[in-house]
Amino acid sequence: MKYLIRKTILMGLTLTMMLAATSCNKQSDKNAQQEGKEPTASNHLAKEENKTTINKEEKKMNKPVEMTAAMFREKIMDYQTNPNEWKYQGDKPAVIDFYATWCGPCKATAPVLEELAGEYTGQIDFYKVDVDQQEELAALFGVRSIPTLVFIPKEGQPQTAVGAMNKQQLQEAIQATILKH
Repeated sequence: MKYLIRKTILMGLTLTMMLAATSCNKQSDKNAQQEGKEPTASNHLAKEENKTTINKEEKKMNKPVEMTAAMFREKIMDYQTNPNEWKYQGDKPAVIDFYATWCGPCKATAPVLEELAGEYTGQIDFYKVDVDQQEELAALFGVRSIPTLVFIPKEGQPQTAVGAMNKQQLQEAIQATILKH
């Protein structure tokens, strides 16, 4: 019995150490940047892969557009002029991905959103908002966990979903919230 308990504890500690080694840590990346060092190796590799994997097909594909607060006020809603009323200004429905560069689930969701942006070209606008850079927008939607996806129909109120989704889940959410007939 003691052997089984020791083995279970050892396996739990090993798993915990492995998860800690592979998880994203925003604070350690910021500390490394302040010290003039590279962030974690996984973030560095992800950035390099993003730079080198852009090919001709991807350039043709409609991709989510990085959104600033000024762009949001112009294309989505002017929350300064109408702070208490949702008035969508877009000419077609939209999906906004609230993400962070250090977030693993966000990195998993990004290529799926890029693929869907290509499939829904001309029907739906896709945007992304870095919560570390656009804190005002994250606060506007009450984003506390990422990824948070906001589905904005042409008419009606936006709806949010929190957490990573696969392609089928995203398509179902788009059909249910944006393209419902």
